Amino acid sequence: MSGNSEVVFRFLAEPTDVNFGGKVHGGIVMKWIDQAGYACAAGWSGSYCVTVSVAGVRFKRPILVGQIVEVTAQIAHTGKTSMQIFIRVRCGDPQKQSLVESNHCIISFIAMDKAGYSVPVPHFEATTPEQKKLEVYAIKMKEIAIETESLLHRTIDE
Repeated sequence: MSGNSEVVFRFLAEPTDVNFGGKVHGGIVMKWIDQAGYACAAGWSGSYCVTVSVAGVRFKRPILVGQIVEVTAQIAHTGKTSMQIFIRVRCGDPQKQSLVESNHCIISFIAMDKAGYSVPVPHFEATTPEQKKLEVYAIKMKEIAIETESLLHRTIDE
């Protein structure tokens, strides 16, 4: 039995999150992405999960201290033991509650057992037009990651 296919985190960007330029540090945003992705993957699979890769990271606008931040993680595609999760980060004025996209990406997780071996995950069936579009995107990002890894190994082995 699979869990919920979507997780949403909401919180305020804090002064400890900023870089030297006064904006939220990209590394902090990546931490939020990983945390939301893990919560989604573990909830869907019912297993401990590990991050495999992050693809298509696109930073569109900075997040400022005091803004409300919303990190949405949703299953976009599942393989036998892997899950590709679409992450969207939005931010905005907490008084207006009008949020705009800050960045997005696809993050991949593998479900693991207690001994560290991969385990099967429940199948995700995309049903809505948006889910189907995200699944195509996730599959494309997965294929690019596999091709890049293959190219890297061929280059190193030559």
